[in-house]
Amino acid sequence: MHTARRVEIIIEAVMERRLCALIEDAGVTGYTVLPVHAGSGRSGPWTREGQVGRSGMVAVVCLLRPDRVDALLEALFPVLDRHIGVVSVTETQVIRAERF
Repeated sequence: MHTARRVEIIIEAVMERRLCALIEDAGVTGYTVLPVHAGSGRSGPWTREGQVGRSGMVAVVCLLRPDRVDALLEALFPVLDRHIGVVSVTETQVIRAERF
């Protein structure tokens, strides 16, 4: 097992393409985008129910080497600073370190 970092970004769905482009520009070659159906935050609970189009939130998850996290977060900060969302970075273990 090899130590890596899991970066998870929950952000407004309308920002998905821009966020993914910045991730790729930062040299991260792999990520996963997941729909977020509901949650609760500072403003209270929310759901996608009744919303039309690309409203709501998505979760973008990427795994990378620990030494690449700061550069990724710096590249993403201009978008993350202006939009609703949450970023978390956690330590994780991967089997094939060469993929990250």
